[in-house]
Amino acid sequence: MEAIPARARVYVAGVALCALGCLLPLTTTHTPWWAAVLLAALYAAGEQVAARWWFAGTFYPVLLAGAFLLPPSAAALVAVPGALLAPAGQRPRWTRRIWRAAQLAVAVWATARVHWALGGREAVGAGDLPGALLPAGGAVLAFCAVLTALDGGMSALAERSPVRRAWRGLFARSLAPIAVHGLAGLMMAVLWCSPYGPVAALLVLLPMCVSWWVFAQYHRERAAHQATIRALVQAVDIKDGYTRGHSERVGQASMMIARELGMDDERIEVLRFAGILHDVGKLGVPTRLLRKNGPLTPEERRVIELHPEYGHEMVRGISFLGEARAAVLHHHERLDGSGYPYGLAGSQIPESARVVAVADAFDAMTSNRCYSRARPVSVALGELEKCAGSHFDPRMVTALARAVDQYGWHPAVTADDAAAPPARPPVSSAPGAHR
Repeated sequence: MEAIPARARVYVAGVALCALGCLLPLTTTHTPWWAAVLLAALYAAGEQVAARWWFAGTFYPVLLAGAFLLPPSAAALVAVPGALLAPAGQRPRWTRRIWRAAQLAVAVWATARVHWALGGREAVGAGDLPGALLPAGGAVLAFCAVLTALDGGMSALAERSPVRRAWRGLFARSLAPIAVHGLAGLMMAVLWCSPYGPVAALLVLLPMCVSWWVFAQYHRERAAHQATIRALVQAVDIKDGYTRGHSERVGQASMMIARELGMDDERIEVLRFAGILHDVGKLGVPTRLLRKNGPLTPEERRVIELHPEYGHEMVRGISFLGEARAAVLHHHERLDGSGYPYGLAGSQIPESARVVAVADAFDAMTSNRCYSRARPVSVALGELEKCAGSHFDPRMVTALARAVDQYGWHPAVTADDAAAPPARPPVSSAPGAHR
């Protein structure tokens, strides 16, 4: 989001004012400045390294160690320089930097307050590691809760996410990694107060840095995967302008079906890839056939019906796609065996292909094509339900209907209405009969 809405800017300003309020006691309380400055410098350096590794937030252990060692206002200060100096990515950069600094300062301040209230300061100072676990656990919960509360508010305001969805799952997803960071931060704090001092505390970061580096390589690999898929989809969109955006929407619909069926996150991602790449074989089909306004001859239809096989050949060597490759090959098969390219029926059709078939037909009906105009979502769902059991798997149709009913469907227009040619009847009456 390059342009941040006015209400989100007001929200950022409000959180920044809260952060300033958290820092004000620095002028009136005794602050161990040397420790605060050392931790702030370590966090700032860590954020710069993390940016090079493509993994933000890796140095939470330093922030949490500050919350376990320092007064709340000094602990909040540790986060500010690193957040303000870290790469911001999209514009407006300074608004994003201020948001990140304010969010972390408020969260660390709350963490330190909870830790002190639970008696954690004394346990850490005495080197009582078992006794320090309970206060540290409460503090980590506070840190996670504040971060997710603020993130959810920003999502609701800046990205206009529905309020009921803005916070859903944020706390649960972030708790486990933050708990690991909290344990590392606690070990740093206990060693810091030991006779070995800060140098020993810094050694705690070494094994974590190795694991972060490995995780960063995983992120780099994922980014390469995404770039590969994006390049293929862009090539299809350029070749067949009428279906621009179709691939991404089929990926989204496939993901909605997979979630409704209760599939795990890894498989949901694979099915998203399957939906995005299902028509990549159109790169092997003559452009004139894809853009033809009139009816297709039997020979032209046979050429177009080769696109699943072309697509499968193109992606068969991409190992990370997994079962998505089967969906690319079989997404035009029908439950009654009347589909193509191999006329598979029933359970012979891979589950991933049955998911993508429903998503593909749904988006084809709700989008403008060179041979048909978009139908209302309710009509498209009705057509799918009529063909459930013959052309489409009823489970997939029901899952899509439930997901659309719960979250809605707002497809982008894939062709300019004013420029679209007059609609002609589809080649077949079946909702899946599209190019």
